Amino acid sequence: MTDTTAPELRRVVTGSLVGTALEWYDFFIYGTAAALVFDELFFPEAEPAVGTLIAFATFGVAFLFRPVGGFFFGQLGDRIGRRSTLIITTLVMGVGTGLIGLLPTYASIGVWAPILLVLLRICQGLGAGAEFGGASTLLAEHAPEHRRGYYASFAQTGVQIGLVLGTVAFLLVGLLPDASLEAWGWRIPFLVSFLMIFVTLYVRLRVTESPVFRAMERDRTVVRTPVTEAVKRYPRSFLVGIGAHICDTAIVYIFASWTVSYVTDELDQPRWVPLTGVILMGIVVITAQPLYGALSDRIGRKPLNLFSVVFSAAFAFPYFLLLNTEVPALIWLALVVAGGVGFAPMIAVQPAFYAELFGAGVRYTGFAASREIGAAISGFSPLVAAFLLREGGGEPWLVAAWIILTAVVSLVAFLAAREARTMDIRVVHASQDELVGTPKLDDVDLPASKAAP
Repeated sequence: MTDTTAPELRRVVTGSLVGTALEWYDFFIYGTAAALVFDELFFPEAEPAVGTLIAFATFGVAFLFRPVGGFFFGQLGDRIGRRSTLIITTLVMGVGTGLIGLLPTYASIGVWAPILLVLLRICQGLGAGAEFGGASTLLAEHAPEHRRGYYASFAQTGVQIGLVLGTVAFLLVGLLPDASLEAWGWRIPFLVSFLMIFVTLYVRLRVTESPVFRAMERDRTVVRTPVTEAVKRYPRSFLVGIGAHICDTAIVYIFASWTVSYVTDELDQPRWVPLTGVILMGIVVITAQPLYGALSDRIGRKPLNLFSVVFSAAFAFPYFLLLNTEVPALIWLALVVAGGVGFAPMIAVQPAFYAELFGAGVRYTGFAASREIGAAISGFSPLVAAFLLREGGGEPWLVAAWIILTAVVSLVAFLAAREARTMDIRVVHASQDELVGTPKLDDVDLPASKAAP
């Protein structure tokens, strides 16, 4: 077991929950803004459908830089500490998001407006690339072994709280007249990020460093080249980590961002209908995640991951059948079921699942880098969905097929993964078999050859 006391564990949970909520609030509001207003404000010379495609393309740019953030900040986390690195990512994400709210639009400075927008979106991608891996690693390394899935799930719960907060922000400013929303209302959710920086820093500065990392510093086993070591020692885990994040990345942004555009533009529903549905989905997922995390401590991460991707694939066509009824209650039902039953189990166990793929010496790097490569591969899903909708003549069935394809990819990754809920989280370096085969933590004896160089 870790040597974290109960009060310390509560502070770590609170710090991770608040930190990921505020950071992912920043990340998600861009997707909502891209669906609602960015096409007209930053790409007005394009026809409406093309403008939406371009807006979602800028949304996807951040995913190209998330692996860069994962590698760069991940190795910082493995060399200088999890907590210190999270302080840095808070500033990168918060400042980048707040500055978007100060950007002049295309009408004011022409082509420089979308260029600056993309540059700030890149900053969001760099920060997001390390945020989740760091918060999850910190939680997993503080948590008791037999409740690791439960406690680590709060990192993902924070992400969903960020989704709900961002959607609520745009639901409120969306009550403004269209002229006011486009003139200044859209800026408010972004400017709020400046205030959130101080809240996040206050919470995270009160969190103690991971006992696992402190032990590595004490024993002088901190890895000097974590990127090289992560890829060399854990090639299978690295590939599993990439594939495991394909499906959930694709579907969350289809549900939370692209669906807003589809329901408002194609189904001609008012903005509050899809935004309310996304909020309801988020609330259900937030409520369910600790339950799924606790369940994974009893039956393992693998069964829940497999169930989640299979259900998500099976529900792809029914999801759009419900949306196409144009009945608000059924639209909300589609989002709630897709999120609460299909999406939630997979992401609830994700923090513990990824933490258990790698030894402590390279955990932050391996976690963040492999996961964010997967995010980069499927993070353009809103753009892909918008393109497939056009190719399908306005019908969403190609989008449903895309969801199924991403689920198949992640299904293969989860089938290749080994169950590791009993691993010793303190092992600096070991093969995947050795990580899995350490059910009694006190029996672990690391030979010198396993220590980091």
